[in-house]
Amino acid sequence: MRERSPKPSGGDRGGHEAPRYVHGVNPVLEALRAHPDAVERLFIVDGQVGAKAAGELLSRARDAGVRVEKVGRERLTSMAEGGVHQGVVAELRGFQYVELEDVLDAAKAKGQPALVVVLDGIQDPHNLGAIIRSAHALGAHGVVLAKDRAVQVTGTVAKASAGAVEYCPIARVTNISRALEQLKEAGLWVAAADIEGAEPLWSARLDGPLALVV
Repeated sequence: MRERSPKPSGGDRGGHEAPRYVHGVNPVLEALRAHPDAVERLFIVDGQVGAKAAGELLSRARDAGVRVEKVGRERLTSMAEGGVHQGVVAELRGFQYVELEDVLDAAKAKGQPALVVVLDGIQDPHNLGAIIRSAHALGAHGVVLAKDRAVQVTGTVAKASAGAVEYCPIARVTNISRALEQLKEAGLWVAAADIEGAEPLWSARLDGPLALVV
């Protein structure tokens, strides 16, 4: 996985928001590996995490100066809102969204044609997480989602993304149509994914400057 290192988003789109909780061994490990400075506290249930994973979790938390609290399983279940937490939850500062320009800059910095996944009204957190995971696997330089009437990045999204939210730049905009116009002005073609399309996504040519709308 490549690291995410753009500027925090400002203005109307917001950068860091309210604290968020990430649950599950892999999502928490990815948060500690990618952004240890964003992790405020680590909550763990004794005996519920495998020895190897627990060792890395505690070692990385110690190195980052993260406070570790041993708690009961019921408390973690509440913090994870009923999700499968595997005995560990991390409290992080609010998710750091980026500006749309940062996504384009990430492609330029790598000398690659931009590949941007634009999400129009995704409301299910599991779907959002799965799309972010797939976008990152496809090599997308970032994901764009709407600020209103769409799910935002939460612990459930992080879990469903298998930790990809910690590496894939995510821009949040107030107007998807305006964002698409901005991408077209930057030289990107715009295409839409269609569940009834004839060509599977994994075999499609995505090597040009492209905004893929889902």
